[in-house]
Amino acid sequence: MRIAVAMSGGVDSSVSAALLKEAGHEVLGLFMRLASEPAGARRVAEHLGIAFEAVDFTGQREALIAYFCSEYDAGRTPNPCVVCNRRNKFGRLLDHARALGAERLATGHYVRLAEREGRRVLRRGLDPTKDQSYVLSRLTQDQLGQALFPLGELRKEDVRRMARERGLPVHEGGESQDICFVPGGDYVALLRERIPDRIRPGPILDTSGRVLGEHPGCQCFTIGQRQGLRVALGSPRYVVRIDRQANAVVIGTREELERTTMLVSDVNWMAFAEPPARIEAAVQVRYNHRPVPAAIEPLPDGSARVTFARPETAITPGQAAVFYDGEIVLGGGWIEE
Repeated sequence: MRIAVAMSGGVDSSVSAALLKEAGHEVLGLFMRLASEPAGARRVAEHLGIAFEAVDFTGQREALIAYFCSEYDAGRTPNPCVVCNRRNKFGRLLDHARALGAERLATGHYVRLAEREGRRVLRRGLDPTKDQSYVLSRLTQDQLGQALFPLGELRKEDVRRMARERGLPVHEGGESQDICFVPGGDYVALLRERIPDRIRPGPILDTSGRVLGEHPGCQCFTIGQRQGLRVALGSPRYVVRIDRQANAVVIGTREELERTTMLVSDVNWMAFAEPPARIEAAVQVRYNHRPVPAAIEPLPDGSARVTFARPETAITPGQAAVFYDGEIVLGGGWIEE
C-alpha cells in the first residue's frame, strides 16, 4: 500500500515509518506544521529514504488556540489533543494524504484496532503506561477504517530499542509535549496574551458562599486544583466549581469535590450504531485517570447520563469521558456537568 505517516520528529512516529517501509509499503512522511518546525521529522525521512512534506496547519493552530481560550473563559478545562486528533490529524491531514494517493494514515499512537459486531473499534495499546486510546476516542468509523497504528503491540522500551538498532537520529528523544502550542506548559501566559480583557480578579468562596480571598482570574483555575489557591485554612482545599457568571472560584474539601453522576454530551459511539438503553462499563474522565465502574444511560439528544458505582473526584467540564468494556473503547464524549 501507499501509506502516509504523520511524523512529528519523535521516536514513535519515526519507528512507525521505519516499520511500514520494512514491511514493503510505499511510505510518505507528512508533518503537521502547527507549532514546531519539521527539521527533526525531515532528517528521519531522509535517513529512511522516504518522501516527505510539511503541511501548513497555521489556520488549524489558530482555531485550536481559539477553542482552548474560549473553554477556559467559559469555566471549563479544554482537551485540545482529543479535538486535534479528530479534526486535524485524522481530518485535514488524512484528507491531504488521500489526495496524494495514500490508502491509509499511520500514526505513532499506542493503540490497537479491532472489530466488534461488524464495527471498527479501538483497543488499548499493549503497553498500559503508554496507551493512548483516550485521546482517539472521538474518531469516526470512516477515520478508523483508514487508520494504522504500528506500535499498538509494542512497549515503549521496544520502540526505543528499534530506533537505536536502525540508527534513527531521534532514539534518545524525550516525550512529546502535551499541548504543542503552549510553550513550557504555561497556559495562563497564553490566556493573558490572547484574552487579557476577559481575565479579571474575583472572589474565592467556600461552598456556603463565604468570601475567603481573591483570585487573579477564574480562567487560571480548573476543577480539582489544590495548589495556588492563595487561601490557608489549615487543611487541604480544592476547586470544586467555577462560577463564570459571578467570576467566582468555589473551593471545598475533598468530600465536597466528590460527584456521583455526570452528564456527557455529543457521545461518539464507536462500538454501537445505536447504543442499548443501559450500559455497564468502566469510565475514564482524564488522560491518566484510572477507569472506574459506572452505569451509562444514553439520552435521545446524543448525550449520556453516567452514574458512578462510587463517588469520584475532579469531574471536570470540558474534559473527555471515555467508556470502556475491558480494553475496548465503546465511545466517548464531553463532560458537561
